[in-house]
Amino acid sequence: MHILRSLDALLVRIIHPILVVVGLAVALMLAIGIFSRAVLGKPVFGLEEIMLLAVMWFYMLGAALASRDRSHLSADFVQVMSSNPKVRRAASIVSTVISLGVAVMFVTWSWSLFAFGLERGQTTAVFAIPWWVSQVSLFVASIAFVIYLVRDLFLELSGAGITSGDPLSPME
Repeated sequence: MHILRSLDALLVRIIHPILVVVGLAVALMLAIGIFSRAVLGKPVFGLEEIMLLAVMWFYMLGAALASRDRSHLSADFVQVMSSNPKVRRAASIVSTVISLGVAVMFVTWSWSLFAFGLERGQTTAVFAIPWWVSQVSLFVASIAFVIYLVRDLFLELSGAGITSGDPLSPME
């Protein structure tokens, strides 16, 4: 278990700076694009291509971290409607099992999309960047979703009492 925690911590140390740099780069590219069109009257050729690829990775890596931290959106209406700990735990387990099923479907779909992109060899119009460069971000994120949902299910079944956005999660 110590090895998994170390790998998780390493992954977070790698992803956080990437998200900061990519997020700032996208904001800068957007500002440059708006300035060049509105003020200079000339668009920056190919800027949208680079932004699209960057935004795909930005969103998917961010979603993976949200899954890790359990800070993604959720509708925990059972937590509000019931004060019975057994009902709350059962609802949490059912919710995680359903999410895990959807995440597994997302893995298979994103792999198919990635394989299709590799097979077709499609590229962007301006810089000829292969489309699979952005499509693989979906696959990477979906794998992370499954890993963290399996972790959550294990913790819920063991009665660890995890909650959404718990900063003191066992994987810290």
